[in-house]
Amino acid sequence: MERTFVFLKPNAVRRGLIGEIIKRFEQRGIKIIALKMMWLTEEQAERLYEMHKGKSFYEELVEFVTSGPVVAMILEAPRVIEMVRHIIGNTDPLKAEAGTVRGEFALTITKNLIHASDSKENFERESRIFFEDTEKVDYYLDVQDDI
Repeated sequence: MERTFVFLKPNAVRRGLIGEIIKRFEQRGIKIIALKMMWLTEEQAERLYEMHKGKSFYEELVEFVTSGPVVAMILEAPRVIEMVRHIIGNTDPLKAEAGTVRGEFALTITKNLIHASDSKENFERESRIFFEDTEKVDYYLDVQDDI
C-alpha cells in the first residue's frame, strides 16, 4: 500500500466541493486514513510551497491557501500517488482532461482547487506539516478484498 497527501484549497471549500471531490477518491477504492478541516498558517503554507520560494507566483499562492479553511487528508491505496494525480488532472485547468477534478471545476492554475503529493518523498514531507502520526487511523475497507 502507498500513501499520499491531498488538500482541498479554500476555493474548493467555499464552492461546496468537498463532498464531490472526496467521493471521487472513495469511488475508486481509495482509503482515507486521516482527514481534517483547518485554517493553514502562513508558516505551514510557506513550508508546503518552499520549493517555489522566489518564483513569481509564490506570494500569491501562500496568500491564497491561507485565505480560508482547507481540508487536508492522507489517502491510501496501491499506486495511490499516480491514481490521485490522474483523478485530479493537470495543474492547468485548460489542459486538464474532462472528468478530472480540475478539468471540471478549476478556474486558474494558482487557484486550482486541490493539491496532491507528486512523489513518496513529497508525501512524507507534506503530510508531516499537517498531521501527527496519532491522527492517522488504520481500518479495514471492504474494497481491499478486490485489490
